[in-house]
Amino acid sequence: MNSLIRSAPLLAAAIAVCGLTGLYLLGGGLWLCLIGGSFYYVVAGVLLLVTAFLLFRRQASALTVYAVLLLGTMAWAVNEAGFDFWALAPRGDILVPIGIVLALPWVTRHLQPASMGARMPLLGAIGAAVVVVGFALMGDPQDIAGNLPPVAKDAPEPGDAHQMPDGDWQAYGRTQFGDRFSPLRQINADNVSKLKVAWTFRTGDLRGPNDPGEITDEVTPIKIRDTLYLCTPHQILFALDAKTGRQRWKFDPKLAYNPTFQHLTCRGVSYHEDRAEAQSADANATPVECARRIFLPTNDGQLFALDAETGARCASFGNNGVVNLQDGMPVKTLGFYEPTSPPVVTDTTVIVSGAVTDNYSTHEPSGVTRGFDVHTGALKWAFDPGNPDPNEMPSEHHTFVPNSPNSWITSSYDANLDLVYIPMGVQTPDIWGGNRGADAERYASSIVALNASTGKLVWSYQTVHHDLWDMDIPAQPSLVDIRNEQGEVIPTLYAPAKTGNIFVLDRRNGHLVVPAPERPVPQGAAPGDHVSPTQPFSQLTFRPSKLLTDADMWGGTMYDQLVCRIMFHRLRYDGTFTPPSLQGTLVFPGNLGMFEWGGLAVDPVRQIAIANPIAIPFVSRLIPRGPNNPATPDKSLPSGSESGVQPQFGVPYGVDLHPFLSPFGLPCKQPAWGYMSGIDLRTNKIVWKHRNGTIRDSAPLPLPIKMGVPSLGGPLTTAGGVAFLTSTLDYYIRAYDVTNGRVLWQDRLPAGGQSTPMTYAVDGKQYIVTADGGHGSFGTKLGDYIVAYSLPDQN
Repeated sequence: MNSLIRSAPLLAAAIAVCGLTGLYLLGGGLWLCLIGGSFYYVVAGVLLLVTAFLLFRRQASALTVYAVLLLGTMAWAVNEAGFDFWALAPRGDILVPIGIVLALPWVTRHLQPASMGARMPLLGAIGAAVVVVGFALMGDPQDIAGNLPPVAKDAPEPGDAHQMPDGDWQAYGRTQFGDRFSPLRQINADNVSKLKVAWTFRTGDLRGPNDPGEITDEVTPIKIRDTLYLCTPHQILFALDAKTGRQRWKFDPKLAYNPTFQHLTCRGVSYHEDRAEAQSADANATPVECARRIFLPTNDGQLFALDAETGARCASFGNNGVVNLQDGMPVKTLGFYEPTSPPVVTDTTVIVSGAVTDNYSTHEPSGVTRGFDVHTGALKWAFDPGNPDPNEMPSEHHTFVPNSPNSWITSSYDANLDLVYIPMGVQTPDIWGGNRGADAERYASSIVALNASTGKLVWSYQTVHHDLWDMDIPAQPSLVDIRNEQGEVIPTLYAPAKTGNIFVLDRRNGHLVVPAPERPVPQGAAPGDHVSPTQPFSQLTFRPSKLLTDADMWGGTMYDQLVCRIMFHRLRYDGTFTPPSLQGTLVFPGNLGMFEWGGLAVDPVRQIAIANPIAIPFVSRLIPRGPNNPATPDKSLPSGSESGVQPQFGVPYGVDLHPFLSPFGLPCKQPAWGYMSGIDLRTNKIVWKHRNGTIRDSAPLPLPIKMGVPSLGGPLTTAGGVAFLTSTLDYYIRAYDVTNGRVLWQDRLPAGGQSTPMTYAVDGKQYIVTADGGHGSFGTKLGDYIVAYSLPDQN
């Protein structure tokens, strides 16, 4: 062998690579076969070992054997993956380069017979591989091409009772309908490519040594008149000049926090304007205190009311401008109750919900939603979903129910109906439910419609029964009046769910507009628990159309793809809603969900919606109690993360939750992992869907390869026929043609843009604004940037 290395080093290297790879594939392939997987790797391993042996003997027949391996691999790969380039890549990215090396003259001249004819089968096999790859690069079998309809001439007028100037963005979703649509059209599909940075503001709020891992900048600013209002991860509130981005004032609530917080984020603030003051014609009248006010929720459980003009506290609201949201809570541990999203504000009431620490214990704060007087801060009503009487008010003898299901994202509001629509989560601990009573299950993972003035239930619709997967309603529902194909106008609610389903309901009564039939789901819960026999499956959905198989497993190379296949077969997976298990369950759609808090962007005039679904499986493995896994809290505190080992104190199991990744840290499911999509709301059909985003900022080399990456945040759409998104794993803002989803423009962001952009106009100029501060657990670059774009001034 030493003489071979000296005389033919490339041949020696090829022998070593073929031999070692053959041993690896043979050993791993036998393991995979024994647990029910593909036999390909055994065959490939044997052929590689034969090739290595023949090369060692300097026999040119090694090239023929390798040609058979390459041709067989191409046939097997196409049979498994079709002509999807990124699915094919790990099946050939090792073998094809080895084949090219074997065909080089520096190798073949050492083989017998050393003739061109001996190389021909291998060259032919390499040529066949090139043809397969070239054909795969010409198309994308995951792509859905189509055109959304133009503006509907008979579309009903947008139904939000409180219309605002076109240039304003007065609520988290612009209006409290949660549509994330602007009627501005100065920026359009023809000129969006000319966008330039108009101004940049640095908040100065950066990650500190006492922050948890889940520090995020997810804010969508609001704009009223000539001022932008936004909050930072530490809930510092800024008022900026909307034209220049210069600071007008700021308010620091001096947030109390520590590394055990599961979240450190602020998605936005809310606005209230005293209608009587706004309509007063008497310029000499005494100003009403805080006639225009900003509501700021903070992660330490407080709600501030501030004068929108000055940032001063509204003294008559609560205790000098602040309401303590811990009042009435059964558990007041700092960080266990965190309002992270802006409240709903009506003419009379500010309606607040909040996140709780997931999967820590059975004794945590309540998920109660409360309505406070918008002027005084007095508690008007409560809806405590875990209480037999959900409207029972707290008193000296009663606190809210521990671990009531909560709502952590912004609700929607229809002022004409005076209904608030609350997207509900599940009672924590989320991943085991054997101890849950009927009261805790009643409104979990549901849309709950309450009278906004009284807190009384009007209707509810449950999207997951006995939720064991944290498959809550993660996004603000979108309200839109739809004129259907029969000409009937239906006041509709669209609720995107983590499952990938979009539940479409009549918002007056909760009746389904798009059918969601109950279908049987996998059974066999962990001991002491149970599984609902059926679940609702909306006919408007992005959920997978078929079960995953080991053919859907992926990797950067065939080496880690093989490991992913073995990992897949070792997990329990019977499709959507496979219950958590001690074996470990593959959860797909994953705990992160196909939809997250970004929601939909709905154009109510064109009767369409833009969505950015994601597709990352998770693993959920229950951990029985034992010496290192006590049933009740000792001195441990929450980990400051929603992934990894979660204790679930008070139930028989802890749980280990994590994304399903290869040994190299890549998703084990083949790409794409993120899309942009357009939906026709009149037909409730998905018209177009394209891979979205590149691996530029997550790969070892900064290559802008478009594979389709996850996103955290949501889209914005405009009357100019352009949608915007910033929330992908790569650091870009992109503009899309709403009609067909084509990318019209993109620009690099200074940090991760895990937020939802907004748009406004001032002095006749339209701006697009994004918060770019990154996301701790998502792994994007942190920062403190607010960036505004506009078209260049015309000379």
